[in-house]
Amino acid sequence: MSAANPLPDPRSIIETKRDGRTLSSEQIDAFFAQLADGRAEPYHATALLMAVFLNGMRPAELEHWTRAMLHSGDVLSFAGLDKPVVDKHSTGGIGDKASLPLAPLLASVGLAVPMISGRGLGHTGGTLDKLEAITGFSTAVEPAAFRPALEDVGVVFAGQTERIAPADRTLYALRDVTGLVESIPLIASSILSKKLAEGLDALVLDVKFGSGAFLPEHERGAELARTMVTLAEGFGVRTSALRTNMDRPLGLAIGHTLEVAESVACLRGGGPADLRELVLALGAELVVATDLEPDLERATARLATALDDGSALERFVRVVERQGGDPRLIEDPSRLPAAPSIHVIEATAAGHLRFDDLRAVGATVAALGGGRRKVTDRIDLCVGLEFTVAEDARVEVGQPLCLVHHAGTGLDEARALLSRAFHVADRPRNAPLVVRD
Repeated sequence: MSAANPLPDPRSIIETKRDGRTLSSEQIDAFFAQLADGRAEPYHATALLMAVFLNGMRPAELEHWTRAMLHSGDVLSFAGLDKPVVDKHSTGGIGDKASLPLAPLLASVGLAVPMISGRGLGHTGGTLDKLEAITGFSTAVEPAAFRPALEDVGVVFAGQTERIAPADRTLYALRDVTGLVESIPLIASSILSKKLAEGLDALVLDVKFGSGAFLPEHERGAELARTMVTLAEGFGVRTSALRTNMDRPLGLAIGHTLEVAESVACLRGGGPADLRELVLALGAELVVATDLEPDLERATARLATALDDGSALERFVRVVERQGGDPRLIEDPSRLPAAPSIHVIEATAAGHLRFDDLRAVGATVAALGGGRRKVTDRIDLCVGLEFTVAEDARVEVGQPLCLVHHAGTGLDEARALLSRAFHVADRPRNAPLVVRD
């Protein structure tokens, strides 16, 4: 661009959005170029993010914003790979370990899954932390190693590298410390700039609602789902979204090592019914999207067979071994490291288990040392909660409800948090797990 036609300066870009107008593609490109080379300061970026938070974005504007974020770094390509490339994304929740069994399950039926995931922060756990509860497992996978792994075992579990959507990493850090996280266009562009960098053919989104969700309100979750589906399909990626209930934990285990063990149970054809239901529902969407099966019923049956006959478990063992983990921990989960102590919480009334505040359940694990307040915090991978029954189950006075796996730290705080997290109700709630729009 000539000196007579210079790049728009950060202040003029901020003023456009501040006044509720639509950013042009030129302004968006200029902002991300200036963010990369330092001409846009963090305070410029924060001011623009605030303006987006308050005024939203039009669809074409959001698409170009996401494209600029995507191309701020490397975009993987798996052209010539002999299998479709797919992934899922969850907006996060309590006990949400679905990625661990889902990725090897999809690989076992002929799909490739380059799963780039994050770490836990706040009240939810992260996929990378859960996997690193497996002794030796490394999620530090360079982009050049993705294709060989996908050709061999069909799965890569990796963290975001410095070259995958670096603009997102900068903007998310600013949003996190300035109260600007819960914006639908900013959430959608953040998620998809990373997922689209994986070179996907198809994507399924698990958008949570309820007390343990990032966006608890049903309609806000539905709006986010619609926004992300439209945005991803605009980039040529076949995309669907399920909205799932996070008014209760997914499964019975919350905590990194405990969730690995429960994931292995699912891969053996067992485990909690709701975890299996969600894994099959998400997987079926991708099997149909990639034309491996013509409809959801046949796709679900094919995936259920792979869980029950050991194919998915065998694939997970291979993934663990390839990424440096100890496969004996998957073959025999009793070998997984455990917390030194267990505190038992019993029912004080007869009735049906009912969860009230899932964020309190997540905060309980953090209080025990199993969560982060900031990204650099070290966590205890062995602590957590293990419920003995699922929501709505009938319980009697004195029956154990929850096993608190702890190392002595934070037990009193954990007990106080759990006192408001659930109760025994007169009747079951019977809310569905999956909502299909």
